[in-house]
Amino acid sequence: MRYLHTMLRVKNLDAALDFFVKKLGLVEVRRTESEKGRFTLVFLSTGAEGDSGQVELTYNWDSTEDYARGRFFGHLAYEVDDIYATCARLQEAGVVVNRPPRDGHMAFVKAPDGQSVELLQKGGALAPKEPWASMPNTGEW
Repeated sequence: MRYLHTMLRVKNLDAALDFFVKKLGLVEVRRTESEKGRFTLVFLSTGAEGDSGQVELTYNWDSTEDYARGRFFGHLAYEVDDIYATCARLQEAGVVVNRPPRDGHMAFVKAPDGQSVELLQKGGALAPKEPWASMPNTGEW
């Protein structure tokens, strides 16, 4: 058995791609558009060697309603080389860091459609560092 992908429905494909590709740093690996089915599928990857897992963004062209959110979906998780630098870069790009990396190990941000994304420090936790160490949580994740 091999893990393939996780599918996320998105209301605004451009906003989702701005977050996942431009801000988070994933790479678009393929795209399928179906005029008949009226949808677009975009598959994203970390681009890291040996990492075959993907996120599938599903955009239904004619959908006008918000997708229901439930506790059945927890979060996507990505390992990062420097959690402080990653969070600072995302914050500078306008992304709210909902759960700051106070412990030097873990942080949470949200995609435009509300999906939680966990960021985990590669290797051991970094030493606590300001402004992260004293930054409060914002919203929920």
